[in-house]
Amino acid sequence: MSKLRSVVLLPSFGPFVRAFAAGAAVFAAGALHAQALPPGVRLGMTPGELQAAMPALERVQRPQRLAGGLIGSWQAAPVSMAGLVFEPIFFFADSQLRRVEFLASAQALPDGGAAAFAELLRWGRGAFGGELASNDPGTAYAAWTSEAADVYLQHVRDARRASVRLVYKARQVRDGSEL
Repeated sequence: MSKLRSVVLLPSFGPFVRAFAAGAAVFAAGALHAQALPPGVRLGMTPGELQAAMPALERVQRPQRLAGGLIGSWQAAPVSMAGLVFEPIFFFADSQLRRVEFLASAQALPDGGAAAFAELLRWGRGAFGGELASNDPGTAYAAWTSEAADVYLQHVRDARRASVRLVYKARQVRDGSEL
């Protein structure tokens, strides 16, 4: 005895889904490239290696000094990300690149940089997963951890000093006995 099966043919959405996914992947890759470290740059490299990777680097006139012996002594040409122009500063300690900071003023924007922060936050979630977040009336933070780096995003909302900052820091793992 033959078995009769009913088959319902639905329109095929496969090509549409594939096209959409490909477009999203291209968009995400562009966003990732925009916020990633510059090509050839990696945390832990020496000043000479950084200069070889980025020949257009310039010395900072007044180096920033941070805790842990970090000195922001090199800068690169400004880069555009998320609709803002960021100034990259490279920080060294013990002759190793330990921190790369991208800082953009958002004082002239009506939203104070909120849209740029939101776009970079979406990028961070896509690149690193869920964030550890802090949100108070004047500042918002989002932080991620990867194998080699700690990455954080900061949005200062004060109209007089509104800014967006993206920072890559060399990951430092300590056990309880070092604290």
